[in-house]
Order: sequence, then C-alpha cells, then structure tokens
Amino acid sequence: MFVFLFFVHRLFFLFSLCSKAKNGTIVWHELNDYKTDMLPAGDMIKNKGGICLSEKKTNKPGHMAGLLVQLKKIFGLNIATIAFGVLLIYMVFTAVLLITSTHIESYQVTTGPLSRNETYTGLSIREESVFKAESSGYVNYYAREGSKINAGGAVYGLSSGKTSETSAALSSEDLAKIRSSMLSFSKSFSGSKFNNTYSFKNQLEGSILQYEGISTDGNASSQVVSIGGQNVCKAQEDGIILYSMDGYENKTVDTLTAEDFDQTSYHETDLKTDAQIQTGDNIYTNITSELWSLIIPLSDKQAAKLQGRTTIRVKFLKDGMTQSGDFSIVKIDEAKYGKIDFSRGLIRYASERFLDIELVTNTVTGLKIPLSANTYRDFYVISSEYSTTDANGVIGFNKVSKDSDGNTVKTFIKAGIYGKLVTGYDSSGKKEICDYYVDKSAFKEGDALVKNNSNQRFIVSETISLEGVYCINQGYPVFRLVEILDQNEEYAIISSSTSYGLSRYDRIARDSSQVKE
Repeated sequence: MFVFLFFVHRLFFLFSLCSKAKNGTIVWHELNDYKTDMLPAGDMIKNKGGICLSEKKTNKPGHMAGLLVQLKKIFGLNIATIAFGVLLIYMVFTAVLLITSTHIESYQVTTGPLSRNETYTGLSIREESVFKAESSGYVNYYAREGSKINAGGAVYGLSSGKTSETSAALSSEDLAKIRSSMLSFSKSFSGSKFNNTYSFKNQLEGSILQYEGISTDGNASSQVVSIGGQNVCKAQEDGIILYSMDGYENKTVDTLTAEDFDQTSYHETDLKTDAQIQTGDNIYTNITSELWSLIIPLSDKQAAKLQGRTTIRVKFLKDGMTQSGDFSIVKIDEAKYGKIDFSRGLIRYASERFLDIELVTNTVTGLKIPLSANTYRDFYVISSEYSTTDANGVIGFNKVSKDSDGNTVKTFIKAGIYGKLVTGYDSSGKKEICDYYVDKSAFKEGDALVKNNSNQRFIVSETISLEGVYCINQGYPVFRLVEILDQNEEYAIISSSTSYGLSRYDRIARDSSQVKE
C-alpha cells in the first residue's frame, strides 16, 4: 500500500513539475531524445533522471537566487502533496488501530446436544443352555439359527448317512404357510447375504417336518421321533436357537470376573458340522428367556455421572435401534460396572456376546454456545401498560418532565427492549400484560412515565440482572438474552424460543469480556 501511494505521489509530483514550466512548453520524450519548442532563447534543457527541466544559462550574480526560487517552487505545497499527506496519516492511524485494538473472536451458534453420548462395550448375560446329541450320526439342521422356536419344534435330525430324503403330503393350509414364508424370504433377499439361503432351506425343511411328521406322529410328546429314516430332535421349551457356544452360557452377574470382559481372549465355538457326531457331543444352544442384561465397565467419573439413575436409554450401534432398560451399578472384582436389564429385543442380538452401545444421556437439545460468551447486564423493569408506539409502530414510553418554565412536558422515548416476562392478560383475556426489560441508557432512576391517554404514572426504579451474550452479526455488539437448559464445563445448551434471543447461525462474541458496547 505504501509503495502504491509513493508511486501515486511521484506521478503527481511529476505533473506538478511539468505544470511549473513558464514561458514555454516542455515536451518529455526519452532520456536523450527531447526538444524544446517554445523555450525562450538562451534556455537549456538538462536531463535529470528522465525529467526535463528548463534552466536559464547565465553567469549573472542573481543566478543562484533564481535557482533557489525554482527549487522552492518545485518542493512547495501542492494538491498532490496534500492528498498524499492525508492518505499517509490515514494509513498510519488505521495501522495503529489494528495493532492496538482487541480482536474479538466470533462463534457461530449451532444446534445439537451438549456433548456426544459416551459409547461402551457391554457383555451380554442371558438364560441359555447347551444341548447334547441324543445319538450319533450325521446332522440335518432344521431350526434357523437366531430364530425363535416353540417347544416341540424340530431343531435337528440325525441319520446314518449324509443325505436323508423324506416325503410328506401336506395340507393346503400348510402349503399356503410355506408359500408365504418363501415369498417373504424372496422379497427380503439380498445377494450380499446369500449364506442366509442355506439357513432358510434348513428352516423350511424343519417346518415341513413339523407340519407333517412331528405334529401327526403318535409319539409327538417324545423329544426324539423317527421320520424318513432319521431321528428328529425337538426343542424341550420355547427359545432362540444358536448353533454355537462360548463358555458364558452358565455365567451370571454374580459369577463374572474382570477377565470375562477381555475380548482378546474370547473364543466362540461353531457347533455346525457336516461330519458325523457322537452321542453326547454339544450340538445347539437354546436361549430360553427374553430377560437379559448388559454389563458395561465404568470409570469412577462415568459411575459418578450415572449415579442415581434407575432407567437409561440405550442405542445399539450394530443396527441403530434404541430401547430403555433398568440401570444399576454393581461391583465386580472391586471395580464398578453398569448393569442394564432388558425385557425385550434379545432376538436381534442373540448371536452377539459383546455389544457396542451408546448411552443416551444427553437428551437436552437446543442452541449450543460457549460459556465464555455469557455475561450479565442490568435492565430497568417497566410494565407494558405504560408502553406506547409512535407513527412507525416502534415501541416506546412517554416520559414526563418539567421544562424551564415549570410546565409539564411529555416526551416519547424510544427505548431498547431486550426481553419480556408475561405477567397476565387484560380484561378481554386476549392482550398480554408483561414486564419489559429496558436498556438503562434510555432512562435515569426516578424518571416518571405516564400511561397513554391517562395521568397514571410509573416511576423508573426496579432493575434486574439478565444473562445473555453479544451478537455481532452486524459488526457491532448487540446484547441478546439466553435461557440455559443444560451446561457442562465448556458449553451450554440454551432455548431456541427465547424472546429477543438467539437463532441458529447467529455469530456471537466467544469471549464477552473483550466486548465494549
């Protein structure tokens, strides 16, 4: 900028030099190419760095004085010099202000919770039992893993060979159920989960066995029936079938240890096999109750934050589903753990021993602002009954005072209103009566206000201290009220419906202590 101004100044300076030529016209060409049209006789042209000056060649004693006059004319004040001086002073003043002034950091108001909910990895504890094979043979699995089964439903079949075919005549009602099941599977089929096709095939075979073989067999009450050359084993009670085990089946909250939460040492055994099994081999797991618990490790800080809660809402990160459970804090090996009890939803996570969850504790939402932006300001409290409006609809108050002659004078005062509190309604029940919070700079304590079309007076005196922030959308600070709903060490959640308050995307001063109105 200074270089540019210097260049502009030199151009004006050159122009002023050329305008000073008297008794002739100087025509400036290149350094060594010039002409002196209309110069008086005896004048010489000397090249001074590309500037052509006229100089009278004389040996008279007054020559030196004439040269001083010329220099005075050259360096004397002119419009260009004055303009440059003004610009220079302005630039220096602006630079000083920028260097010495306090820079106010802004913050854009956003919406959302106070902070992100904390995530945990929970250990699932449920009522489950591992069942063993009743005899040896090759296994055909009929119950779909992770699905519910009724007591007496076909779980698996054992045969002496790897393949066993059965034939059965089904009723039209049973066929309709099978077609409906196949149609539902077809609609929900995804190529990325093609392996589900085999599970569905096994489930379908189990359904056919249940419809025709087991349900009509004379020994239906037996846990093992023979159909089509194979022994079909039935579920002893209702439950959710799994073809795996991990050693946690008999654990309870009271028998858990800290080592049980070490996922690096966790091992799950897949019980499905196409090899021949022997009598007594583990073959499936049945989860027999919808009641289950999640146990989560807690730090002292987390435990203190959750202390006193009896229920809590949980978001399962696997599928984004949420549900509420009963919450309590228990001790395992002298460490604190959170215990969340559920009465539903187990079927969605039956195949998972460890579940990643999010405790939905930050439920308050609104506008989010930093606590450093908060400040307090005093206002006069004036009833809206003493307010009026001018010709433009601007709200103000009629102030009464005495003039120099002692006459009563009524003056309309346009006062800044920063908030209000509804205190009631008028006789019609439609118009609100409220207390306005008025800028103190508009009045002095003891000022008298008068009602419109009335002589009833109000003396300004009551004040209130209100919490707010400085909004700087327009480049200058404007106080706005805030109503805090929740807060932590750094941020606060405020209401978005506060009268004369903030809106989303407003810009406020991050540090209110740096603001001077």
